Amino acid sequence: MLRKYWLILLTLLLAAGGARAQGAAPNTPLLRSLSLTFDTVRYTLGEQMLTVAGEPRLYFYYHNDDQVAELRLVPLRPGRPPRLLPSPEFVVQDSLVAGPGGEYRGMLHFRNLTGAPFVRLAFAPAADSAGQPARAQQLVSLLPLTRTTLDLRLTSPELFIGEEKVLEISTNNLANVRVSNEWTKNQDIDYKLTREKNGLFLHLVPNTLGPHTVTVRAQSERPRLDGAGRLTYQLPPLSLAFNVRASRLRFLTAERKDVTYDEAGRSQGTEFVLDDGHNFELRHTYRIEAQQEPGGALVAELFTRSYLSNDRVLCQLRVYNTHRQADGYLYIKDGDVAKYITNFDITPRPTITTLSVLHRGGDWGSNTTINPGETVDVRLEGESLLKGRYHFDGANIIPSDSSTRSEKVVIFRVQVPLSSVRKRIVVFDASTPTTFGLTVKEAQRPHPLSFVQVNYGNGARPITQLNGPVLYDKTIPDVVFSFNANAIDESGILYGRQYLTMDVRTVDEKGNLIDQRTVDQLVVCPGESSPRYAYYQGNDCQVGNFSLNSILGRKTYDLDAWYRIIITVRDDARQYGGTKGYSQQIELVLRRHVNFDISVSFPAGLLTKYAGESSYNSFGGISLATLAQLSFYAPDRINRLRPYRIGAGFVALNAFNLSNNATVTRDLGIVILGSVVPIRTGARLTFPLYLGGGYLLSAGKPFLLFGPGIGVTL
Repeated sequence: MLRKYWLILLTLLLAAGGARAQGAAPNTPLLRSLSLTFDTVRYTLGEQMLTVAGEPRLYFYYHNDDQVAELRLVPLRPGRPPRLLPSPEFVVQDSLVAGPGGEYRGMLHFRNLTGAPFVRLAFAPAADSAGQPARAQQLVSLLPLTRTTLDLRLTSPELFIGEEKVLEISTNNLANVRVSNEWTKNQDIDYKLTREKNGLFLHLVPNTLGPHTVTVRAQSERPRLDGAGRLTYQLPPLSLAFNVRASRLRFLTAERKDVTYDEAGRSQGTEFVLDDGHNFELRHTYRIEAQQEPGGALVAELFTRSYLSNDRVLCQLRVYNTHRQADGYLYIKDGDVAKYITNFDITPRPTITTLSVLHRGGDWGSNTTINPGETVDVRLEGESLLKGRYHFDGANIIPSDSSTRSEKVVIFRVQVPLSSVRKRIVVFDASTPTTFGLTVKEAQRPHPLSFVQVNYGNGARPITQLNGPVLYDKTIPDVVFSFNANAIDESGILYGRQYLTMDVRTVDEKGNLIDQRTVDQLVVCPGESSPRYAYYQGNDCQVGNFSLNSILGRKTYDLDAWYRIIITVRDDARQYGGTKGYSQQIELVLRRHVNFDISVSFPAGLLTKYAGESSYNSFGGISLATLAQLSFYAPDRINRLRPYRIGAGFVALNAFNLSNNATVTRDLGIVILGSVVPIRTGARLTFPLYLGGGYLLSAGKPFLLFGPGIGVTL
């Protein structure tokens, strides 16, 4: 009984497997006919067929990878058409539309016909069992064909032995050209095809002199039909005729444009990378000379070590002479035969031999002393200066359009910051200090003397405002000099310590020298407003005011009228490198408006009129007048009297009249007289005119007098 059940179960399993196998048959016909139309050409299933790898395929020609074709089909059974299953090789643009005679039409948009390995149309019945995935019941294999052309236009048919030439090939379907990137071998002209930057390129290297023809044979990714109707992947050959000439020198670009010429470069050499000449022999030494002909001086030796992946050669270079690119090319020779040309500089290490400085308003010189905040031009002279990376430690380089730069001379515009704390600015080449530099010294140049103020009793005033004699009416208690130290360094302009010299002379009213003093060195340091205040201070700096009475033998308050104090303040030229500097003279004059003295004169020929008399008496003789007299000075002149005077005293009328005539009246009178005196400088004898009146002591009556006189100056 158990055996019977096993036989029934086995029968059922075999029946189910057969049913599944019958439902999975993929080539059950669903179509009566099928065609694809590209442009104006129609390809029909059963007519345009080729067998590839034992499988019949519908072939068609395309000219665009993303071409659109019209699909026409007729189902085997009338009714709903079979479904076209989706595929990554195409997109159904329009659903199938019924046409006359039971035909259905639709549009297929193919994708990447050149790159797709297999293109098939899979059809399934119009309806499947509910919930079951669609399964292809009929497959139509397609065979895309295309015609690919190659073309090349030669601008020059010449090739040179050992020189690679690259030409671009034009094609109508770059993706369909199969590129191997391999050189042909042992031909008169070797070649290879490469695809670079979306272009097809032909590389040629000639090996044999003379005229030669290169036949370029290339394979395609998609085949075409030849004249016999057979599939072929061989593209039409491209024939090119060339004339191969003897080798010409090829320029090899050096990775470095400058090589240092020194002892290490001669003995040990330096690593050097050149373009690959394609004929370089590794582990071989080549000569480098500055001329193509044999017998040139050896400039360098090039030893080839190994090839690099970027089509370059790693070499060892030993240099024996200098060379400039401007002097011409360098020739790489194997023995005496030039193989290649190149060019680069072989120069000594940068060396400074001379440093010169140009200060503003001056000339180039060897004085390397500069002041904080100063801007100067620095000229470096030497060898290979363009290779140097010069900078000034502690100073700023200011860009300048007029800067000169050459192998022999380099000029920099340099500014030392106001806040610099350095005493020396060293010139560095990169991180290596040189033996040259600039000495930083505090500014020391004469400032206009407006910072010097003087007070002689009328308030402090800058000495630059005292031009010409200063007439002072009062007694001068002292002459005090004060200094506005904050006015020396201002607006970012530095002058530094001011070294002054003061000459003092005192003269009387007649110009006779009374006293003379000299202050050799008076040092005034800039005040706290100066950015360099901390660096100026010293024990020799003037602190506080300077009193003139501290050095004078006869003090200012002890001087008489019309005495003059002449003070000359000037810069000490010895402290400024011979620069003259500034100078200012002050002249203080003790002015008086009135002078009082006792005058003795001899009026003569006076006309007198006594009280109670109606007429003047006759001219008298020589009289004697002793007067306490006031004289008046001209306000705008120094020690110059006005021509009039007034006094009071005694007059002895006819004191020198020795006549015994009874009419001669002698008497002594108390008078007030005014006189007019001619002003003549240095005159000893004058003839004044007198006018006045008084009281006669003997006659006991008042009187008036008028007349000339004789004045004697002792």
